[in-house]
Amino acid sequence: MNEANKPVIEVRGLHKSYVELDVLKGVDLVAPKGHVISLIGSSGSGKSTLLRCINLLEFSQLGDIVFEDELVEWSGEGMDRHPANAAQLLRMRTNLSMVFQQFNLWSHMTILQNVMEAPVTVLGRKKTEVEELARHYLTKVGIGDKCDVYPAQLSGGQQQRAAIARALCMEPRALLLDEPTSALDPELQQEVIKVIKDLAAEDRTMILVTHDMSLARDVSDHIIFLHQGKIEEQGAPAELFGNPESQRLQQFLSATIAA
Repeated sequence: MNEANKPVIEVRGLHKSYVELDVLKGVDLVAPKGHVISLIGSSGSGKSTLLRCINLLEFSQLGDIVFEDELVEWSGEGMDRHPANAAQLLRMRTNLSMVFQQFNLWSHMTILQNVMEAPVTVLGRKKTEVEELARHYLTKVGIGDKCDVYPAQLSGGQQQRAAIARALCMEPRALLLDEPTSALDPELQQEVIKVIKDLAAEDRTMILVTHDMSLARDVSDHIIFLHQGKIEEQGAPAELFGNPESQRLQQFLSATIAA
């Protein structure tokens, strides 16, 4: 395989259940290096659960997760399955930075301190080195002048951009974004969308869960439409939006784009 198209993340036959509720029913996904993969679908289709399983915040019951050719090791079976290698778990989590719908910033820390916290405490990097990097990423997302303020003093859009800077400061191999604009009003959404588009233009590997079809169409190399825990249809944005094959996808796009 061409090194440029080598998968950073690969998911094979993933199943995830909560007691008697099957959320993911055999999902496959490949995220090549430098590609943006968008997950779309109605609420409850399994998009966010899939993202959390990839980052090992949730444990799946069946299937494989591969990160840069390294297969996740498991112990136990079914509902008792969990990662078997603590060092591997930490390594993978720190290389797959997550941006959540809610910003999850520490209210008692300045924005700069929020962005610096994980690289210093988790990666053990020097504060002086991390501070320079944190200021760089805060400038990159357009809030370099907000280093010394607290989250409550920022708008929602600014807080989400700080959360993205925090994720970038870990210098991950891939960025996972779970509905990063859905908690914002339309005007503030545009601030965050611009940052995501800029990151996509840099050939960063990203998996994006979004309800924003324009964003998915503009930044994605590949789109996966999930329906009831399965992949109903997938392909390049032009194919999915221009000529959707499944009736369910046609209905979904008709409803979301019209809205």
